[in-house]
Parts: sequence; structure tokens; C-alpha cells
Amino acid sequence: MSEPGALEALISQQIVTSMKAHDAERTGTLRLIKTALKNKSIDKRAPLTQAEGEQTLASMIKQRRDSIEQFTMGNRPDLVAKEQAEILVIEEFLPKALDEAGLAALVAESLAGLEASLGHAPTPKDMGPAMKAVQARLQAAGLRADGRAVSELVKKSLAG
Repeated sequence: MSEPGALEALISQQIVTSMKAHDAERTGTLRLIKTALKNKSIDKRAPLTQAEGEQTLASMIKQRRDSIEQFTMGNRPDLVAKEQAEILVIEEFLPKALDEAGLAALVAESLAGLEASLGHAPTPKDMGPAMKAVQARLQAAGLRADGRAVSELVKKSLAG
């Protein structure tokens, strides 16, 4: 599924399947995904690569997490549940997210590599290069992780 436009084709197939199953919520979310991918490819004026498609989906998840935060503060459990259901559908099309233990190990490896290249132990001032190193390792391994979680772990590792 690495050729450009493959993700959009998969989403289209899933829409047909969910419509036949009369699953309105899933169909709606799949249509949102298809629209977001289509808009991104129109902006780019070319079919999206796998990485660009995944990035688009990751930003959709981030938007929904931000909405969940707002709806929780606004005491709207009905809307929180809807957003959480959408996140579950969107995550089906992304590589598996790294768990906390795996992420901690990856951050430790990245910081060790950064220490070797810097010639000294990274400090909180090295947050930018540290984040870049972690993100590069995540991408190289074909994994994904919540940016906020990565940032927290890197910050904690650099401070301690």
C-alpha cells in the first residue's frame, strides 16, 4: 500500500462496505477521512504518498483529542464519545502506535545517539535536536507515537 493514492482507494472501499452494513457513524467518519485526504492531495496537486496520508490522519486524530479536551471541560460526554469513536476509526488506517515502554526505549536510544554526536550529555537546551532525533527514529522504524507523549518523555529524560 505504498503507491500514491492507495490510502484513498482503501478508504473508498471501506465506505462502500460500511454503507452496505448500514453503519452510519463509521461511514460518516470514513467520509471525513476521504475528504481530508482529497483536500490534501488537491492542495499538493498530486496523489498523496503513504507518509503524507498518515500525517494527515495523525493531524485528524490530534484535532479530535483537542476537541475531547474541550468537550470534557464543557461537560459534554455525548460529544466526547463521538470524537473517541472517530479516533478509533481513523487509527485503523495508521501504523500501530508505540506503547509507553517502547517509546521510552526509543527515546533512550535516540538520546544516546545524540550524546555521541554532540560529544556531551544532552541538556534541556538540546530539546530541538533531541525531538528531531526521536522523530527520525520513529519514522525510520515505521512507527508512530503521540507528539505530546514524545515531548514529555524527551523533556523528562533531558531534565533527569
